[in-house]
Amino acid sequence: MKNLLTGGNGQLGTQLQHLFDDKGIEYTATDSKELDITNAEEVNEYFESNRPEFVYHCAAFTAVDAAEEEPGKSLNQKVNIDGTRNIAEAAQKVGATLIYISTDYVFDGNNDGMYTEESATNPQNEYGKAKLTGEELVASIMDKYYIVRTSWVFGEYGKNFIFTMLNLAKTHDELTVVDDQVGRPTWTKTLADFMLYLVQHNCEYGLYQLSNDDSCSWYEFAVEVLKDTNVTVKPVTSEQYPQKAYRPKHSIMDLTKAKNTGFEIISWQEALQDFLKKIN
Repeated sequence: MKNLLTGGNGQLGTQLQHLFDDKGIEYTATDSKELDITNAEEVNEYFESNRPEFVYHCAAFTAVDAAEEEPGKSLNQKVNIDGTRNIAEAAQKVGATLIYISTDYVFDGNNDGMYTEESATNPQNEYGKAKLTGEELVASIMDKYYIVRTSWVFGEYGKNFIFTMLNLAKTHDELTVVDDQVGRPTWTKTLADFMLYLVQHNCEYGLYQLSNDDSCSWYEFAVEVLKDTNVTVKPVTSEQYPQKAYRPKHSIMDLTKAKNTGFEIISWQEALQDFLKKIN
């Protein structure tokens, strides 16, 4: 086995499967039924038997609000921390390269400028804390690894902000969206392309940040998504739209390191239009 995908049926994992299929790359994709990443013994046996060379670790607990209290808090710990530790230790034993996905939620959102890979982390929600611990585990356990922080992910193969907006637009004439949280949207296709690019171009191991280029608020993102509909989008503050988990107010990540690999990053506006054409 050369390429192993964990979380193969998730939004990013499914995108990677399509990318590999398009490029004729052989791979094995697993979900929790085929490989329980929270079971260290099962993970070790699987890796010892199959000995993957590259592990695209897409399996994650991503219910950010649910992670704030039980049972989601325990699942967040088991999947994002224990599961990542198990995958990293097993991958290291067989000499594999690990590609691990992290999040802009490792930052507190109080920075006025862009966050670089060297910026201080200070996660303010349980999901961000778990993903940062995952980063630290990968970096301490693995010799060959890529950690890729991303943000505001959308794609064809799962629940996301765009589908939520489009579905609400079918039954509402007016929608309210927060305008005081600013970041970078990321198309799963761009993210999957970058993950494969790192491997195929033998890029330097370590931490990278990847999203689509340019930035916006959730309100601006929604306006662009719904610009061809008759729905009115109105801005509100985060205080007017309370959620269980804290969201960073300003989490624009610097993409310089990713760009310096030679990988071309399209803007979120271009990515959105390409995405909307695909789903339509």
